[in-house]
Amino acid sequence: MSDPTPIGKLKRSHLLHYIDASFSDNTAADWTPSWYLIGKDIEDMSVELNPDTSIKKNILDETVVEDNGYEPSVAADTYYANTGDSIYSRIKDIAMNRKTGDDCKTTVMEVVIDTVEGLTTGASSAWIEDCIVKPQSYGGAQGGVNIPYNINFDGNRKEGTVTFTNKVPTFVASS
Repeated sequence: MSDPTPIGKLKRSHLLHYIDASFSDNTAADWTPSWYLIGKDIEDMSVELNPDTSIKKNILDETVVEDNGYEPSVAADTYYANTGDSIYSRIKDIAMNRKTGDDCKTTVMEVVIDTVEGLTTGASSAWIEDCIVKPQSYGGAQGGVNIPYNINFDGNRKEGTVTFTNKVPTFVASS
């Protein structure tokens, strides 16, 4: 088997973010996610890593850096309520019923398509992680009901690969 062929400079569409619209437990033996691709109405979106570090200087003039990890999050600033979207009823329920805790918990999947094979028939790098989805507001200007939401990563990160069949992703965790 030959090594994968790198693409070169990646287009933004080669970094994909999905959330499990079923909001089901990803540790259950019968977990069957309903992946919703984020981005239809979004022009700019990044995962903010929010690194947590602190720098201290002691009395010996030595600098000490404490690295406490990351607190990643994503702001999906534009989500126009669409009754045809698999995520719509859940986002509406969380916002309108002011849900908290486990009622807002689901799984996020990140996919990086960085090989020619990933664009065609091969597997691409992917990660899943527990997350909390929290709508930030609802309403907006003329043109549609906007329900922007944040995704806060919540641990239990797993690396793996994803393959697509008819644009539907299937994640397989690395062993």
